Amino acid sequence: MESIPAVDLRSAADTEPPVGSKPAGEGDLAVASILAGPFQRRSVSFVHRDHRLGPTMQRTWDEHRKRLMIDVPRARATTSVAAGFLLDAMRDFGREAPLVVEIGSGTGDAVVFAAQAHPGTNFLAVDVYRPGLAATVAKIVQHDLTNVRLVDADAVQVLKHMLTSASVAEIWVFFADPWHKARHHKRRLVNPVFAELAASRLAQGGTLRLATDWLDYAEQMREVLDAHGSLTNPYAGGPGFAPRFKGRAMTRFEEKGLASGRAIYDLEVRRD
Repeated sequence: MESIPAVDLRSAADTEPPVGSKPAGEGDLAVASILAGPFQRRSVSFVHRDHRLGPTMQRTWDEHRKRLMIDVPRARATTSVAAGFLLDAMRDFGREAPLVVEIGSGTGDAVVFAAQAHPGTNFLAVDVYRPGLAATVAKIVQHDLTNVRLVDADAVQVLKHMLTSASVAEIWVFFADPWHKARHHKRRLVNPVFAELAASRLAQGGTLRLATDWLDYAEQMREVLDAHGSLTNPYAGGPGFAPRFKGRAMTRFEEKGLASGRAIYDLEVRRD
C-alpha cells in the first residue's frame, strides 16, 4: 500500500456532523439533496442472499461478532444506518489512526491481507452478506488482528451517515457487481451520487481505488470519476486505468480470471 495520509478522526467527528444535519458546503448540499428520499426508493447495488451459516462458522460468528462488528442503529430498511450514528475511532477501534474503508469486502481476503501488512491503519469492511462477514471474522481471529471492524449495511448509507467529511484516507471498491444487463445499470454502485459521497468523505490527498473485470463497467466508472471536479486521475494521460494495486490481495477469483485471459481494470483517483 502506498503511504496513507494521517487523518485526525476525533477532530473530524467533533467538527463535521452527518450530511443533512449541519451548515453544509456545496458538496454536502449536493449529497443531501440527491439522497433526501426514503431509503427504500433508491435502487441498491446488491441483492439479499442466503444468510445461513454452517455450525463451525456459526460458533465463530457468535463468539466474536460483538467485538468485531459495529452494531449500527437502523432507520427503516434492514441494511440502513440511522441518521446521526457516527463511526467513533476510540469507541470502535480503541485508537485513532488513518482509516481505510473497503466497500463490498466479500469474504475478507483484501482487508485481512492489508490489515496484516499495515497494523498502524484502521480498516472498516462494509458488506451485507452474512456468510462473507462471518468468513472475514474467522480470518481476523485466525490472524489475531485488532485493526479491522465490520459493518453490515448498505455502503451508501455508511458513507452518508457513519463517516464524516474528510475523515477517510482510502476507499476501496474491488469487483463490485457489474450488473451487466443494460436494464440493470441503474443498480451499479459507482455513479455520480456515489462519486460525490466518496469524494466528500476522503481526506485531502486521499485515494479512491477500484477494480473490475468488466470493461463496460470500468469505462463507466472512469467516466463518472473523471467528471467529478475534486477527483484527479493520475493516469488520465493514457487510457485512464492504473497499474494493479499491489496492496490488493490476489484472490482465487482474480487468478482464475487472469488464467482464462480476462483483463482486470484498476482505477485510482485522488481527492484534491
